[in-house]
Amino acid sequence: MSTDSFQIINPATGQCVRMHPIIDAATAAAKIDAAQAAWTTWRQTPMDHRSEVLHRVAAILRDRIDSLASRCTEEMGKPITESLAEIEKCGWVCEYYAAHAPAMLTDQRFTIDHAQVRIVRRPLGVIYAIMPWNFPFWQVFRAAAPALMAGNAMVLKHAPSTLGCGADITTIFRDAGAPEGLFLDLPIDLPDSPGVIANRHIRGVTLTGSDRAGRSVAAEAGANLKKCVLELGGSDPYVVLEDADIERAAERCVASRMLNCGQVCIAAKRLIVAQRVYDRFRDAVLGRLQAIEMRDPTQPDSRLGPMAREDLRAQLHDQVARSVAAGASLQLGGVIPDRPGWWYPPTLLEEVEPGMPAFDEELFGPVACLTRAHSESHAIELADATELGLAGAVFTTNRERGEALAADQIDAGCVAVNDFVRSDPRIPFGGVKDSGFGRELGTPGIHEFVNLKSVVVAT
Repeated sequence: MSTDSFQIINPATGQCVRMHPIIDAATAAAKIDAAQAAWTTWRQTPMDHRSEVLHRVAAILRDRIDSLASRCTEEMGKPITESLAEIEKCGWVCEYYAAHAPAMLTDQRFTIDHAQVRIVRRPLGVIYAIMPWNFPFWQVFRAAAPALMAGNAMVLKHAPSTLGCGADITTIFRDAGAPEGLFLDLPIDLPDSPGVIANRHIRGVTLTGSDRAGRSVAAEAGANLKKCVLELGGSDPYVVLEDADIERAAERCVASRMLNCGQVCIAAKRLIVAQRVYDRFRDAVLGRLQAIEMRDPTQPDSRLGPMAREDLRAQLHDQVARSVAAGASLQLGGVIPDRPGWWYPPTLLEEVEPGMPAFDEELFGPVACLTRAHSESHAIELADATELGLAGAVFTTNRERGEALAADQIDAGCVAVNDFVRSDPRIPFGGVKDSGFGRELGTPGIHEFVNLKSVVVAT
């Protein structure tokens, strides 16, 4: 990185594909002023017109899907089929909120004593979004669609490695007819971010990132009395009970773990398996992992692309090595291939126990970790033996028992039964403990950045 630009590196080759200019603090402040000006108009814009803009955004996403997906794969490294699916999902979230936001924001009216009460939800202002590289379009749109439909404006600090995606999103909103400045990307350097949070026009902050980043942003937001939503990391337990459908459980766990080269906050990171079915499950997982090849992510048959950055691969490999040194058994992978780019093979660690990095830390990459559970209660104990609480899953043929464990035992924000967790515009998404607070998506997602105002009229 130079002093005035970021390098955009193709993870598949390790080569720089372009330089993206950095803006200084003064330019960032001017963009925030423009967003504030846009908000003063947008907040008064009728809901049906906001919906029209979001529908046009969805149409542009689908019209440009090939070029946008190619940008996503080039900057982040995911297989092109996954990039295409990501762009399509962004269109879906725009259409979902365009259709349902009016009902979600409907006024409530009732009478108390000698007064008429009206509860209204009104936009806060300019929202500052700090977004990661792993889903460079989806992470942004799942925050932007509800925030903008609620009447807010948004400025985006995207990850330095995916700034082209951030610029594309700004262009899409402009081309869809949104007021100039309603959505703007801020390609700023990290030291300038606290100044954005402190800016008087910023009324809320939303971050998707690590728990370390969350602590920093929460501290800055708190010091400046700004509302924030934090979606942080996960060390997600996937519990396989004795009566599970082993083939389905293995297929779902591997699919979750390998999606996006394992770089998913809600992936199946710790596979906690009942002793009686452990060997069968391990063999089923191993066979599926062995069938996955690292291939050029631009090709439609690619299932596993490179990791997004060299430093992320180095961190993952170090976690694997330290886990093996602590007693984990390496059954597959775990060797950095001799080829250009940031590739890492499908890897399987067995006999993973508390105290090892593979159990205690989030492994962000294509590494599956197996842990034996001696009983159902032991499995739940292991599942909750983490400071993180984003997602989890339970596999059992007793659906009622699985639902009860998911609802009442596993301490996480999102838990699936007999499937892997995924984000969905219709369902609230977020975590507990060190995985953050607040919710995205669903009705709660649009309520995060509104002023819940009580209007009391005497009669």
